[in-house]
Amino acid sequence: MEADATDIEFSDGVFTIAGTDRSMPITEVAKASFRPAGIPAELGVGLDGTGAYAAVQPSFPNGCHICEVEIDPETGLLTLDKYAVIDDIGVVINPMLADGQIHGGIAQGVGQALTEEVIFDAESGQLMTGSLMDYAMPFADTLPSFDMAFHEVPCQSNPIGVKGAGEGGTVGATPAVISAILDALAPLGVEDMAMPATSQRIWQAIENARHP
Repeated sequence: MEADATDIEFSDGVFTIAGTDRSMPITEVAKASFRPAGIPAELGVGLDGTGAYAAVQPSFPNGCHICEVEIDPETGLLTLDKYAVIDDIGVVINPMLADGQIHGGIAQGVGQALTEEVIFDAESGQLMTGSLMDYAMPFADTLPSFDMAFHEVPCQSNPIGVKGAGEGGTVGATPAVISAILDALAPLGVEDMAMPATSQRIWQAIENARHP
């Protein structure tokens, strides 16, 4: 800027030579820093900085998950028809990333509720579900489209008001699905359901209720 460093003022992201209208935004300074020509060697190339922050108090995200299921009482076949969720993860900085985290969490929670199980052979102790050929993770057709929304309540224990999001879908999905199953089967006398609630287990629970 052809000025003495002491004559340059910085405010609102702009460097200005005092008493003049000559200025340069910090973004231009950052771009120039990656051009080695004209920069003293001891400064190196580029501007960078590192920092760390640790919250003293934890955050408490929360939400509400609701799902609707249909069950064929003759076969135990379950269809997850609808799924709606409202999550409070504090200030949502990147909505697309936050959506993806909730989507993945719901899929994981549904998998725990409906399909995923580690099974060992009772006699030999051999793991029977050691590959994805046997360990039943949820597929795309297991899940409906999700109705999602965020209710932003800024967290007061950190400067940017964010809360945890990575496990929100997981925590809500499993009990929501199992509760929906028990609600659907309550008229038939079913009061409990072990996880995963496979079609066989649902059918067996119905039969046990019909023929105690």
